[in-house]
Amino acid sequence: MSIWSRISEALSSLASGEGLAAVFDRLRTPPEKTVAFTIAVIALSAKMAKADGRVTRDEVMAFREVFHIPREDEAGAARVFNLARQDVAGFEDYAKRIRTMFGNDQGTLCDLMEGLFHIAMADGTYHDGEDAFLHRVAQIFELPAGSFKQLKSRFVPDAQRDPFDVLGVDPEMPLDEIRATWRMLVRESHPDRMIARGVPEEAVKLSERRLIDINRAWEEISARENA
Repeated sequence: MSIWSRISEALSSLASGEGLAAVFDRLRTPPEKTVAFTIAVIALSAKMAKADGRVTRDEVMAFREVFHIPREDEAGAARVFNLARQDVAGFEDYAKRIRTMFGNDQGTLCDLMEGLFHIAMADGTYHDGEDAFLHRVAQIFELPAGSFKQLKSRFVPDAQRDPFDVLGVDPEMPLDEIRATWRMLVRESHPDRMIARGVPEEAVKLSERRLIDINRAWEEISARENA
C-alpha cells in the first residue's frame, strides 16, 4: 500500500467529523511516522498558502515536485491537501506537533523547512505573510541561530545571498575550517545519509538542490580566496 493510500485510509474517519489534528495524533508513532510527517507537511503547506491569501496551482505543483505522487494516488493526495487546507487548526499547532515528534532531530526539521521554502517560492513571489509564517515555524522548531537566514539566502532571489550564509560559516574563519564545514554539509546532504536519518523518501529530493547550493557557495568562497 502506497503512502498516499495509507493516508487516505487513515483519514477516512474525517467523514464522521473527526479533525485532522486528531488523526495526526493517532499517527505519531512508528511504523506510521512517515504518514504523520506527510500529513503535517501537507497541513503546513496549505496554511502557508493562505498566508498570501490563496492556494495557487504553482504551489500545488511545487508540492508534487517534493512529494512524488504516483498517478494512481493523485486523487488521494488531492483529497488530503484539500482536507488540510480546510482544517481550522492553526499552523503553529502542526509545527509544535512536528517539533514534539522529531525532538532533537534538527536534520529532519531543516529538511521540512526546505520543503516549505520551496513551496513558498513556487509562484515567484516571497510574500511578507510567508516570511512571517516561515520565521515562526523556524522558531517553533528551535532551529540553530542563522538557519533561517541560511535557508532564505538559498531560496529567495531578492534576499541578500552570501555564500558564507549558505554554508553557515563566519567569513573570518580560516579557509581550512570552511572547507571542513563544506565537506561535512556534503556528507550530511547525501540521499543515503538522509534516508538513514529516517527522512521520508519523498522528501529526499530536496537534497539535490541543497548539494548544488552548498557546492556553489564553496566554489564562490574558494575562488575569492584564490583570486
